[in-house]
Amino acid sequence: MLPTFHADERIRLVAAADPRPESRAQFVKDFGGRACASVDELCKDPEVEVVYIATPHQYHAEHCLAAARCGKHVLVEKPMAVTLADCAAMIDAARKANVRLVVGHSHSFDAPYLRTRALIASGAHGPVRMITALNFTDFLYRPRRPEELDTAQGGGAVFNQGAHQVDVVRLLGGGRVRSIRAQTGAWDARRPTEGAFSALLTFENAAFASLTYSGYAHFDSDELVGWIGEMGTPKSAANYGAARAALRGARTPAEEVELKRRGVYGAAPASIAPAAGHQHFGVVIASCERADLRPLPTGVMIYADERAWMDELAAPGVPRSEVIDELYDAIVAGQSPLHGGEWAMATLEVCLAILESARLGRELRLHHQVGVDV
Repeated sequence: MLPTFHADERIRLVAAADPRPESRAQFVKDFGGRACASVDELCKDPEVEVVYIATPHQYHAEHCLAAARCGKHVLVEKPMAVTLADCAAMIDAARKANVRLVVGHSHSFDAPYLRTRALIASGAHGPVRMITALNFTDFLYRPRRPEELDTAQGGGAVFNQGAHQVDVVRLLGGGRVRSIRAQTGAWDARRPTEGAFSALLTFENAAFASLTYSGYAHFDSDELVGWIGEMGTPKSAANYGAARAALRGARTPAEEVELKRRGVYGAAPASIAPAAGHQHFGVVIASCERADLRPLPTGVMIYADERAWMDELAAPGVPRSEVIDELYDAIVAGQSPLHGGEWAMATLEVCLAILESARLGRELRLHHQVGVDV
């Protein structure tokens, strides 16, 4: 979110909390705000209106509740939490405090997916019937803290990457998933968590979706989108194997934590690469009755009965401005956010069901789903 906070004039950073002194010092240097050593201190700051929570997943609920108690609106990273009970507590706390709760960034905020949803809602191509989502990345071989390789603490591909993919598919499919059947893969004992999954989702409207994700750093599906990476920036095929090569230099968990620390805010110069297109999450195709719709970093490709054409999108100005659009409209205009607590809880329910379906070897019904209009 750093490029967004730098560029969006609707946002002014006035305070930040971080346990690392180098990050606090960098914040004061970059933004001139106040640096706090604790979340409670930040939440009590009278000048703060919104708290952005980007702490590790297992702390999201605790920090959301702290912000709500102080009357602060909340933007919390995905996944919303690691249990449905924590999600419910966060929703309840925000409601009682009369503050807005928005969950993201997830890639369902990205302009190509929002445009695809608008095309589906227009009815011009008939109802959506099937969605195909595919993404192959190097996720599992990026430097990790120990809890990021522990599923019980919100680690692994399902919690971290499934939240993106499920959000996108739910947005295009109407939101309400009826049932799920899934398998997961954990194929590297040195990375003891799920690195891959496949799932079949059936929606209440009878549409269905297949999701496949691998973070094992072999095939890179950005090859299929013109080598534009997830963040909308150009990639080079010549960098094949870079993630695994870098990780080989960390021989112990402590060395891996140190390798990760070198890249965090305050420990390394902030890098804001120019975007070649909008952010995205791999290959996605929404099959309607009369057309296939394929969101791309540059727009939406429409494959209709008689012809195919690109519904182009203007290049992004402020990256992830869609997040601030939704947050601003919720707080200033009083609009109900799409990516509110109920929506994010429904996405987490799907992610948890992926893990449980794989464990039990059977299809599961879901009970906390909400539609796109909520």
